[in-house]
Amino acid sequence: MADILLRFDMRNPAIGADREALYRAAIDMAAWADEQGLYGIQFSEHHASEDGYLPSPIVLGAAIAARTRRVRLRFALILLPFNNPLKIAEDLAVLDIVSGGRVEVVLGAGYVPAEFEMFGVDPARRAAIMEEGVAAIKAAWSGEPFTYQGRRALVRPRPLQQPHPPLWMGGSTPAAARRAARLSDYFYTENREIYGHFAAERERLGLAPVPFRDLGTGFMAVSPDPDAEWQRIAPFILHECNSYGRWSASAATDSQYTEVTDAAALRASGLYPVMRPQEAIDYINARGPGAQLLLHPLVSGMPPGIGWEQ
Repeated sequence: MADILLRFDMRNPAIGADREALYRAAIDMAAWADEQGLYGIQFSEHHASEDGYLPSPIVLGAAIAARTRRVRLRFALILLPFNNPLKIAEDLAVLDIVSGGRVEVVLGAGYVPAEFEMFGVDPARRAAIMEEGVAAIKAAWSGEPFTYQGRRALVRPRPLQQPHPPLWMGGSTPAAARRAARLSDYFYTENREIYGHFAAERERLGLAPVPFRDLGTGFMAVSPDPDAEWQRIAPFILHECNSYGRWSASAATDSQYTEVTDAAALRASGLYPVMRPQEAIDYINARGPGAQLLLHPLVSGMPPGIGWEQ
């Protein structure tokens, strides 16, 4: 059986929409997921986004940790070039303790030009920043003194999970996959071909193989009437798809997202499946062992009542 997670990125493009209500709903939905035995909650991070995309996932994660006892808290992705790795190590160590050892983290290099401009980071340095930053986080979580950028560093307390919380890396290129093989526990991608570079590099390094996990499309919804449900949620789905599409185009990167105007064509692409209950069960089972699928109940500021119905 696949693991099911709730995903929150807190986009809220509607002018005048109740931000407080959306954040409160995310916390309530996470508590529901905890009670129902879902695997976890996944938080995303982006900056300089006019629609309010979540810029501080650890803060929301801490609020949800206080309302839950079992669900895993996955940060996918934390954009390392825009964060101090020592502070990230400290914050996640404390959250791992207060949550009872439930933190998982996926680190990414970022790709949106506006974010690099906002933080004054040279995008050409992404690979070097990732190499240095991941090494610093792992050294920090050892609890021992180490040197970071020529300075003495010490991070305590240590995380509850040892030797450290699950540490993955994400990306969309073969180079990112090979980097992840050297530095992390897993490469977070829905692309089997790019994952192959991660697997090959681990083999070259003499490391144990790690099975590919089917992540689906990042969205799925369940309804007794998929046609009616699609009509109701299409504006929210179009906003998300087009927002990612514009970011990808601005960075000239390959992506599963492109700007579209035809909701019917987007539905036909399969990127946003809306299924009847039995179809959803079949879809989940077809993903195979180790799959991890995401529900996105507040996609693009969708009213919480619709998310609760799904």
